[in-house]
Amino acid sequence: MTTTWRAELQTALEAAQDSGPVERMSPCEAAFDVMFDPGWGGAEGPPVLAWTPTRVYFPVQYDGSEWLGSAPRNPTTEGQTHEGGG
Repeated sequence: MTTTWRAELQTALEAAQDSGPVERMSPCEAAFDVMFDPGWGGAEGPPVLAWTPTRVYFPVQYDGSEWLGSAPRNPTTEGQTHEGGG
């Protein structure tokens, strides 16, 4: 199964209940359209970052599986849950 960071970003936005909009994508939008296998094996997705008004999204890898995690864009009174692992 292959995916793109654009598809993974949509999943991550929904999981974070983040209505966006996506304000910035780095290094460029084209990086979010590169197809890769997010399954076991190794990091294949290109390095990316995405910002919404409330969150920052970034690649996470654990045991060769890849997805986008996120953290609050601004300081909050709540902590950040662990990313990765199982």
